[in-house]
Amino acid sequence: MTHFSRPCALVLAGTLGTLLAATPPAAAQQQAAPPPAAQQQAPPAAAAQQPAPLPPGSPLTGRPDTEAAKKLAPVAPPPVATAADKLPIDKLKTPKGFTIDLYASGVDNARTLRLGDKGTVFVSSRIKDKIHAIVEKGGTREVKVVASGLHRPNGIVLHKGTLYIAELSQISKIDNVEDKLDNPPKPTVIFSDLPKDEAHGWKYLTIGPDEKLYFQVGAPCNICMPSERHSKIYRLNLDGSGLEVVAHGIRQIVGMDWHPVSKQLYFTEHQRDWLSEDIPEDKLNRVTQPGKDNFGFPYCHQGNVPDPEFGWGRSCGEFTKPLTLLGPHAAPLGMRFYTGTMFPAAYRNQIILARHGSWNRTTKIGGDLVLVKLKPDGTFRSMEPFVTGFLQNNNYVGRPVDVLVMKDGSLLVSDDYNGAVYRVSYGPQRTARR
Repeated sequence: MTHFSRPCALVLAGTLGTLLAATPPAAAQQQAAPPPAAQQQAPPAAAAQQPAPLPPGSPLTGRPDTEAAKKLAPVAPPPVATAADKLPIDKLKTPKGFTIDLYASGVDNARTLRLGDKGTVFVSSRIKDKIHAIVEKGGTREVKVVASGLHRPNGIVLHKGTLYIAELSQISKIDNVEDKLDNPPKPTVIFSDLPKDEAHGWKYLTIGPDEKLYFQVGAPCNICMPSERHSKIYRLNLDGSGLEVVAHGIRQIVGMDWHPVSKQLYFTEHQRDWLSEDIPEDKLNRVTQPGKDNFGFPYCHQGNVPDPEFGWGRSCGEFTKPLTLLGPHAAPLGMRFYTGTMFPAAYRNQIILARHGSWNRTTKIGGDLVLVKLKPDGTFRSMEPFVTGFLQNNNYVGRPVDVLVMKDGSLLVSDDYNGAVYRVSYGPQRTARR
């Protein structure tokens, strides 16, 4: 098995050595008693008001020191899931012939959506510690907790009855999970040698046509030179063995899916912050040369913008180009190829993609679902709005995260801001609300 290198201890040791060398001996620190309080000078006001240092990997690292930039910060969701009668469904707009309604509420910090063989919808979280299951019985839906005490359990996928869970630094599984919803066991860890960086540490998880687990290790920063174990897509055997690199040079991914015909991996990618409000744009990519593709981080952004620090001496032409750009800081997350039959034929085998929405732009964009249409060769044709309205008057009333094609062809949408899951249908088909 390939193991990650661990350079962090060397860096820490060097840092401590530098600090100790710069610290004078105790004798040299002994000074005469300070003057009386009346003779002491108060520290300058600027020094007294120095802001607290940011934690490692903070999204605010590198924020420009301007009044406009100081107003920009990540959007915090409400502390608890929004009640069903307070959800903003009436503000959400769909194309003619489509309907969006509530599938389930009370799914705290709803993130990745996955469907079990028996119809159970599993929902992950990122900032909470739980995995939920939505079970439908007799026309009503019940939300159950199937795993708790987890750390950043954003990535989930089901395969032949087994639920795989990607936390910050490990991957685990629950076998035959739909048979154990009333008394689920503790997940069994299959791989634990993952970095523990909080910045971009949450994972997305999928199963490839080769029946291997695919996931990413994002960059531990806004912009930096990542270590050998970061900024890559990896794959594992289902038992946790055989770690391999699939792609290089990614910053952060929170959505992947496989083309129904070519079986190539497509994924969304977030680009760096604090270069500009309008550049770089986030990307939609595909892997065409597994193990060789390099998508440019930290040297090149959006396929054609060299990084002002790390791009010196490098050319954007060295790296794999994006299929298309998705908007500056629009935060594209979950994506699925639509393989159902409920929607019109124009949607078949096209991508429906959730844009969580920007936070580091004065005028926000995103907060929507878009339809990305491809040419027969799998390259980009066009992009158009699909579900809009999560962004109202430059404020979020909801934030879409992931999408899931159901067996009847309808589409589920998770909203981590409100802790809810919505259902998009076409035509007269309707299901019972929770």
